[in-house]
Order: sequence, then C-alpha cells, then structure tokens
Amino acid sequence: MTWNLKEDRPIYVQIVETLRMRIVSGVYPPGSRIPSVRELAAEAGVNPNTMQRALADLERMELISTQRTTGKTVTEDESRILSLKESIAEEETKIYFVKMGELGFDHRQIADFVKKAADGENNEIGGYTLMGGE
Repeated sequence: MTWNLKEDRPIYVQIVETLRMRIVSGVYPPGSRIPSVRELAAEAGVNPNTMQRALADLERMELISTQRTTGKTVTEDESRILSLKESIAEEETKIYFVKMGELGFDHRQIADFVKKAADGENNEIGGYTLMGGE
C-alpha cells in the first residue's frame, strides 16, 4: 500500500487513514510491530513530527500501543480491528451510494453495478483489478 498523500486535506489525517487501512487489511497484523516513526516518515516522505502526531491519534484510538522494549505494536484486540474494518466498509458504501445517486442512478441500478463487479464483469478500474474478479 503506497502513500498517496494529497494537498487537499491535512497530511496527518491521510497518514492516520493509511495506517488504519494497513491495520484492518492485515498488512500490520494484530500484535505485530510497526516500523519506527523515522522509518514511516521516510517511507511517506513527511516530517517525523507529522508522523508522530498521526501515531498518537492511533494510540488514542487504541489501535496501537507503545512498548518500552519493542516499540509500537498493533493492538491484539481483533474485535476492535474487525469493528473498525466494518465501520470503514459501511462508510465507504454510503459514500459510493451518495456518489452514484449524484450521477442519477437509483438503488436498483447501483445494485446492478455491484453485482456486475462481484460477478467479475468490468472488474478493472483505473488499472486496478477488483479483488474477487476473474
């Protein structure tokens, strides 16, 4: 997962979103050590203070914790991670429906698009192949 940071929103918010996605998708599994602030900052091309601010937000969300000997680790609370994953999925679904509605599609038409994507029809978008597509 690359750092696709844009200037239209606060960078640290985008960093939080990227790290949350890495946690819920299993890039950083429960209980695993995450890279250091400096490593992450270098990877993302941001100031370490900005990265530290984002990591502090993740600690407040109880998605990561700081251990004196091992550095920062992902929570082992899999129910917290699953809850966040479902919350993100619900929010993304709502956004999708709103955008499709703005394009003039009704719920039936939107459901048809979703079914086609799930069935593997038109499963390439912007150079990305949808997961589960054939």
